[in-house]
Amino acid sequence: MPGTPTAAAGTDGAKHSVALVVAAFAAIYVIWGSTYLAILFAIETIPPLFMAAVRFLTAGGLLYAWRATRSPARPSRADWKGALIVGALMLGGGNGAVVIAEQWVPSGLSAVVVACVPLFMVAFDAAWGSKARPTPRAQAGLLIGFLGVALLAGAPGIGDGGAPQFFGVLLLLGACASWAAGSLYLRQLVATPDPLQGVAMQMLMGGLVLGTSSLLLGELPRVDVGAMTLLSLGSLAYLVVFGSLVAYTAYVWLLRVTTPARVGTYAYVNPVIALFLGWALANEPISLRSIAATAVILGSVIVIVSERGRLGIRGVRVRQTAR
Repeated sequence: MPGTPTAAAGTDGAKHSVALVVAAFAAIYVIWGSTYLAILFAIETIPPLFMAAVRFLTAGGLLYAWRATRSPARPSRADWKGALIVGALMLGGGNGAVVIAEQWVPSGLSAVVVACVPLFMVAFDAAWGSKARPTPRAQAGLLIGFLGVALLAGAPGIGDGGAPQFFGVLLLLGACASWAAGSLYLRQLVATPDPLQGVAMQMLMGGLVLGTSSLLLGELPRVDVGAMTLLSLGSLAYLVVFGSLVAYTAYVWLLRVTTPARVGTYAYVNPVIALFLGWALANEPISLRSIAATAVILGSVIVIVSERGRLGIRGVRVRQTAR
């Protein structure tokens, strides 16, 4: 466009620096796209569920303490109950399954499978939510998306396509289902007066669920601080500070100053960023089959998300919790 833009108009009528808007979009594009590789590095020497529990308890605790000094609102018992359910589904089940799956599935391809969340949201909304029948276009998107996952799961899509990789894909699909269920439940909750405080509560409750799961699965004896590498510890710190605090703050701010449709474009960009970083920094192979499957899956997601106004996805997307 001609001229030099100096500000962007937000949905609340305010003017915001273009540089700040660009920086916020860069945060949700690049940082969230890089969290899959950071998870891979973190779980090299830290048990996966223990790592995720530390991540969300730390991030949630810091965010909650900060909001407590700035907001007079105090959450009710009902608020904590809602946070527990959302945290258990979206972080306990959603993120927990991802960190376990990345023991066998490359980080980039994990991000591609996780991009299927909108497919599950449409299916669950039709079955238990609004019960609105998906349009023929949305039904085609669902079918194409799951065919893309099937294409990705076979050799040589993920590793050698063996049993561990197949199990990892099933875990990732379970993560998508859990995140989608939590998102639909979150849509029905009465929003807390302080949205960031609500996110902090969800992270705290999700961290408790992940920590309990870690204990039940016997990870505690495997926690060896002396054996943890600087790469793993640095990756965990990156997930806490940038993945859970910086990027999500940018996400919430963007929802106030631009449209949810624009903010939602991170769903298309994150898998591409994750694939590139996994290839460039972790030597993860990218085959023609995996490229084709990625294109099919992302194409189906674009079809599904384009129907969000009719299917009620917009409300879910606005109120997602931290990744």
